[in-house]
Amino acid sequence: MSTISEVEFERLVAGILEDREIIIRHNPIGSGDETLLWMLMSCLVSYLSLDNTDTPCFTGRPDAETYREAIRFILRGRSADDFDAEPYLAKLTAE
Repeated sequence: MSTISEVEFERLVAGILEDREIIIRHNPIGSGDETLLWMLMSCLVSYLSLDNTDTPCFTGRPDAETYREAIRFILRGRSADDFDAEPYLAKLTAE
């Protein structure tokens, strides 16, 4: 199973924040928070090479909290150094 370090996770979040406006403008799936969390979740799926059985599925319309929980789910057991993702998730949703 692939893992991600805190340094790499922080790098992903920083890149998303750097491109925040472009990401939101070109991916109008919901609120800005939802879009940025969706982008991070998608990056994690790719970075960790998750297959369909490891990728979170949603019922109904996902919101920001749904994406946060999906990111937490993806990181469980895949964090190389068992870091706290919450401060990084908070950065993505701070206006």
